[in-house]
Amino acid sequence: IVETLGFQHLDLEVTVARVIIFREAIIDLLAVEMGSALTAKARDGFATVLNYVGGSYIYVRVKFSERLKLLNSSWSTATNRGMDEAARAKAAEAGGEGETEASGDVARSAGSAGFAANQKIQDNSNQSKSSKQGWFNSKKTSLTAAENAGNEGVTNFRNTAVPTTFNEMFRFNAAVMGFGTQAWMDEVLSSFDTIVMNVANSYRLQEECDVLSLRLAKYRGTINLGEYKAVMLASLRSLCKDWGSQHEISWSWLWENVERMIKALMGKPAAQEKALSSLFNSMDENALGTIRREVYAKFFAIAPAGQDYFKQSTTRLHFIADRLVVMTMDIYKDPKRMVDDISALGLRHVGYGSPTDLFGPYVTACVHAIRMLTDN
Repeated sequence: IVETLGFQHLDLEVTVARVIIFREAIIDLLAVEMGSALTAKARDGFATVLNYVGGSYIYVRVKFSERLKLLNSSWSTATNRGMDEAARAKAAEAGGEGETEASGDVARSAGSAGFAANQKIQDNSNQSKSSKQGWFNSKKTSLTAAENAGNEGVTNFRNTAVPTTFNEMFRFNAAVMGFGTQAWMDEVLSSFDTIVMNVANSYRLQEECDVLSLRLAKYRGTINLGEYKAVMLASLRSLCKDWGSQHEISWSWLWENVERMIKALMGKPAAQEKALSSLFNSMDENALGTIRREVYAKFFAIAPAGQDYFKQSTTRLHFIADRLVVMTMDIYKDPKRMVDDISALGLRHVGYGSPTDLFGPYVTACVHAIRMLTDN
């Protein structure tokens, strides 16, 4: 439990001094609330637990920083990001030499770098398969380009593209390992890049796992997250040439934490959707009017600065409140489409410069307004 908490606080700089401040604040609060009931042993017990948790946060942050670096470097390799950066660096170096044909040299160096990398992958693949495909290669070498063009039904496995990115290798290995029909793996795969890139940002990681759980809830069948781990590790081993025991440990650690976060949410979206649907279907025009008024009244009370960003007409504000209800249900019904719609909505409102600090108070105001309509 403590390790999981430490994983979720990697983005916070926890220090000894801050642990002491937090510990003393909690103990002082307990002393005020409990009075004489807080004995000396109880006080020492709370202090010990808080010291242990705080020390664990610091330990996790220091120890796992190396794992984060390893995850980042190996993920760059698996997704070919490292190759792209190398090509850009080489192009910049060629441009700084001041040669008259710099632009042509940049293009050739970038192209040759990509060709060399792809050729190396192809050579390694051919070398490993040469003992098994020698008879096949000797037959196929006699075919001319014209014969190959005329025989569309003949598959030339010598020219089959070798997977060079994680997504390609994952789908290839999933098919080989018998998981090609597991549609839920595609849902995880589509979110996996964001998960890896935000592993040190606990809030962003939790958001991605929340949305992923909504998409997985639409899958009808058995979901075994351990199967994804097996295919993931097999794909990474194939793509990372310097793969070692630390890579195995780091990626297993990452997936175990992500798996724990997803499992904690599995089964809940269906029940939540049912409860919300029942509540919203029971609302009449008076209830909707209450939401329209109370959302802004409570939001402006919690965050007065928010009034500077809601200067529209009353009709427009009521429309926004109505959309709030509709979008809350839609994200349960069709989470994939709603993620795209909300992203597009955010892009259209970039020019307003709304501080993200106001998002939390706005959500709190919405929840409080809805609570006025039900005791459940």
